[in-house]
Amino acid sequence: MDGELQEVFGAPVCELHEAACGADASPALARAMELRSFLALAEEQVARVRDRVHADMRPDRDMGELSADQLRFDSQWLEAALDARDGYRTALGELLRTMPSPDQRPRPVRMAQLRATTTLAPPAAPAPSPAGAARARRP
Repeated sequence: MDGELQEVFGAPVCELHEAACGADASPALARAMELRSFLALAEEQVARVRDRVHADMRPDRDMGELSADQLRFDSQWLEAALDARDGYRTALGELLRTMPSPDQRPRPVRMAQLRATTTLAPPAAPAPSPAGAARARRP
């Protein structure tokens, strides 16, 4: 689904990962990249089980080494991994479908920062002391 991510967000996946880690990442980008990580892990699990089953079933393998219990166990693991993979693909696809198109997304609005300017009145002159009044001593 990397192609869809690139188309929707307009950047290569490696750049999207970096952007998603930034403080100003959109919630949609962060969620999409998180789902992509989960999907990649589920796909890795599917591949591991598939490769293990293929190795166990290779034609040159001794048939005495085959284990029905092991194959049942691998089948359960494969089913769980495929379910997880399908769930993550569905969630990521739904997220990408419900996002507004790039031309409909709100753009940040720059607000002019108003500055209040005032002039201070000149300081008032001290009141004249009454004639003959003694000044109080200061400690």
